[in-house]
Amino acid sequence: MNDKNKIITGLVIFFLVALFPFWFNLIFGASDAAKGPDPVLTDKAKEAETCVADTQFMRTEHMQLLDQWRDTVVRDGQRIYVVENGNKYEASLSNTCMDCHSNKADFCDKCHNYASVTPYCWDCHTYPEETK
Repeated sequence: MNDKNKIITGLVIFFLVALFPFWFNLIFGASDAAKGPDPVLTDKAKEAETCVADTQFMRTEHMQLLDQWRDTVVRDGQRIYVVENGNKYEASLSNTCMDCHSNKADFCDKCHNYASVTPYCWDCHTYPEETK
């Protein structure tokens, strides 16, 4: 019973230390480092009106889309991908994606290195010719 004040003080200090990162982010906001790097777009990508999908989807879900394309092309023989607005694209990493985003070092590698992932795309596909 004599340790009641010490226990309460210890719990308060514990909760302050444990919740500090959340309060810090709430007050000062998330840092730019947490958002990841912005990929460098080629001139062709900047001029294009649309991409296969919106930017946020492509940043988070591009590998799932590429896996879907791989499955539909290899297993079903379906090479055309139709998006919701009716636009049609060839389901091809090399011919569709890398046509606009040909600067692999500034576009692909920058984000993959930041996320510490090693995609297996280039096990089968050839590296694109670096263009500006």
